[in-house]
Amino acid sequence: MKKYLHKHLLVSNCCFICMLLSILFLYACASDKISMVYVGTYTGHGSDGIYAFRFNPDNGDLRKVGPVAITDNPSFLNIDSAGRILYAVNELDSFENKSSGALSVFAINRETGKLNLLQQISSQGAAPAHLSLDKSGRYLMVANYNGGNVVVFPVNTDGRLGMHTSLIQNSGSSVNPDRQAGPHAHFIQATNNNKFVMVADLGIDQVLVFRFDAKTGSLTPTDSGIVKLNPGSGPRHIAFSPSGKYIYVLNELSSTVTSFSHESETGVMKAKQTLSTLPRNFSGKNTAAEILVDAKGKFLYVSNRGDNSIGLFTINSIDGKLTPVEWISSGGRIPRNIVIDPTGNWLFAANQDSDNIVIFRIDQVTGKLIQTAQTSGIDAPVCIRFTSAK
Repeated sequence: MKKYLHKHLLVSNCCFICMLLSILFLYACASDKISMVYVGTYTGHGSDGIYAFRFNPDNGDLRKVGPVAITDNPSFLNIDSAGRILYAVNELDSFENKSSGALSVFAINRETGKLNLLQQISSQGAAPAHLSLDKSGRYLMVANYNGGNVVVFPVNTDGRLGMHTSLIQNSGSSVNPDRQAGPHAHFIQATNNNKFVMVADLGIDQVLVFRFDAKTGSLTPTDSGIVKLNPGSGPRHIAFSPSGKYIYVLNELSSTVTSFSHESETGVMKAKQTLSTLPRNFSGKNTAAEILVDAKGKFLYVSNRGDNSIGLFTINSIDGKLTPVEWISSGGRIPRNIVIDPTGNWLFAANQDSDNIVIFRIDQVTGKLIQTAQTSGIDAPVCIRFTSAK
């Protein structure tokens, strides 16, 4: 009898251990998928700075961690490929008593999501609106909206920024006296092959193409480096196809998207079509805000502030042209930013004026957005970025 009980206890303990290991294994697998979501905001409207959330892509669950960095107007964010450093613009017109905004560099605590400020420096121009890392991760590029210039900073091994290696001052104006009295650089990003850098300047209706030297961090104008949009268009942001063969420019003021073919070795862009970002029956004021292409290069999404919608377009695999499919409510007011999560299954919309983030499931066949019950309140959200969480 004792032998039987002893054997029974051994079996029971083994079963318990196996069950425990299975639970731990499943938890580890699930935790590997969890993303840390960082949200930049406009402060002064109830927000304190940068906020963090944990996101489970298996079920779309989004849970707020809370404020993780107290900083002024961190309206645009970028995270390095290793998920250890977060860069934020501080969209200000004055920094250290000079006409400039600032750049903040944070170390990411992967376990808690907290951000530790490593450095804050001048952006070398007023109201920085956009930043991005080149494909090597060795340079940070910044577009200063009110400064009307773009700047390149080298990234040190600890993530901090060195003295800028390039500063390009744009010049000119266009037809809208309220928005285009001078240059307003709104976007800067390296091409897929890292040989060129594209700059969208809303104030002068131009996309500027620079040759990029990844060894020195310098920008050099190219022979065909000025791409003119229709007067009053207001180019704001640019999306690249995964192949690099097509480029899509979102025009804020005219609420249009212009498609270009792109020669990756020369940087030459040729316009193919321009379409409205709005449904035909819309009447009223609108400014287009964000544009993105999915990882497979099949679908393009835009956000509209005024119509408060997200528009879906399919991308022709042969010539890159767009076909409008549908528009869906963003679930709030003034959808300033939209972004697709790393799995490609979810689209997040940051609704600035209704103080909420709304999550949509993406139909992988049609690209259509499916409304979910997932939403989270946050004051004046502007920009959303993902990294993996421990």
